[in-house]
Amino acid sequence: MEGYIVVVKGKPEGPYTMDQLKELRIKPGTFVKTAGMDDYKEAHEIPELCELLGMKTQVRRPQYFASLDVRLLAIIVDYFLVFAIYCVIATVTVLFINEKEARIIAALSGLGIIPIAKMIYSIVAEASKKQGTYGKVLMGLKVTDEAGLPITIGRSAVRNLSKLICVATLGLGYAYGFFDKRQQGIHDKIAGTLVIKDRLL
Repeated sequence: MEGYIVVVKGKPEGPYTMDQLKELRIKPGTFVKTAGMDDYKEAHEIPELCELLGMKTQVRRPQYFASLDVRLLAIIVDYFLVFAIYCVIATVTVLFINEKEARIIAALSGLGIIPIAKMIYSIVAEASKKQGTYGKVLMGLKVTDEAGLPITIGRSAVRNLSKLICVATLGLGYAYGFFDKRQQGIHDKIAGTLVIKDRLL
């Protein structure tokens, strides 16, 4: 089990084992982290510490919501990634085809699969431990429910399938986010999700 690094008087100390944490008598607001965590969290935000130390779990409402331009950039990164993978698969495939016309048809016929692959990838990635696709993680974004908690695969599916409504309305569903204080598009409203940043910068 990973040890916890604890911030004591402004300085990180440790790592400490769970038994050592009991002796430290840390408070709910004490900042802690493990080697596997991206950033420090307050002790009350970590369920296993709450259970160990007898603290009540507190849910902190999201404070920073991802702007639509940053979210768009994340989408571009994701599509580039999916397209790059498609190009590799298509290149390998056409190597086994002799006729030039058949090669072209084989290479182009799969382009329609890219949006479907991207949607499936988004559904799985947003419900994962990372709470986002590679593009979102790169931009420091996470997909959560309206309380700031990770979403289930079902909610992720509703969120991503609801994007079809945004597309059908010629992007108006996405543009709705410009007028919403939490930057929620129609698909986020339907699924009850947020795209957040852990920090303002």
